[in-house]
Amino acid sequence: MTALLLKMRMKHLQYQPQMLPLLVQKQINQTLKKELDQILFTDQIYREYLDNSLSDERRIEIAKVTNHPPKFLKENIFNILQKNDSLNFIKIEQIIKQYGYPGKSLVGIPSNKAAFYVIQHTPAKIAKYYPIVEEAAKKGELPFTLAAMMLDRKLAEEGKEQVYGTQVYGRTIVNKETRKEEFFNYVVPIQDEKNVNKRRKEAGFTTTVEENARNLGLEYKVYTYDELKTILE
Repeated sequence: MTALLLKMRMKHLQYQPQMLPLLVQKQINQTLKKELDQILFTDQIYREYLDNSLSDERRIEIAKVTNHPPKFLKENIFNILQKNDSLNFIKIEQIIKQYGYPGKSLVGIPSNKAAFYVIQHTPAKIAKYYPIVEEAAKKGELPFTLAAMMLDRKLAEEGKEQVYGTQVYGRTIVNKETRKEEFFNYVVPIQDEKNVNKRRKEAGFTTTVEENARNLGLEYKVYTYDELKTILE
């Protein structure tokens, strides 16, 4: 073999960066990706239906794509959502048992977010699965901001101060002045609140805690748990 032919053959065998997308694409589990995409779709679409600003036309569209009569969906949305969440969690639990967290390298984007949303919407199971989500985020299998949101919800559910200020809770209260019922929204208390926006930026959030609250429909106000106890009791 001449030196020229040997050089040409070695060049052909060398790793070529432009081949990386093709190599990664072959590693995606398309069957699992399809299943997760459907799970993510049902998780999100019923929550979209609950958006008070949603048009009647869009509500009819959602009823159609979810195979529910419009009137039935309107009257039973919370029961349907709860049942769907339960079914989705059973599926996700089995997927994690088989594959570990189904992240970006296994199912691509945005399918890698499906397991996160299902766990996030099952508060009783967050403490169990948060370490798995956190580890996946550290490995780049899903955005770290999602793990940060789950940590905040975990802490909030435990009655502790959150870290990144992502969790907003609400409940009906009786206004002590007017004696009338009203809905009270609040940002769950935050540890080391004065540095929360620094932590948010480091975690990858693009908004401040004040901007996040406004995006969720309320003005940001700092509360302690003792102050909230007085308001909510």
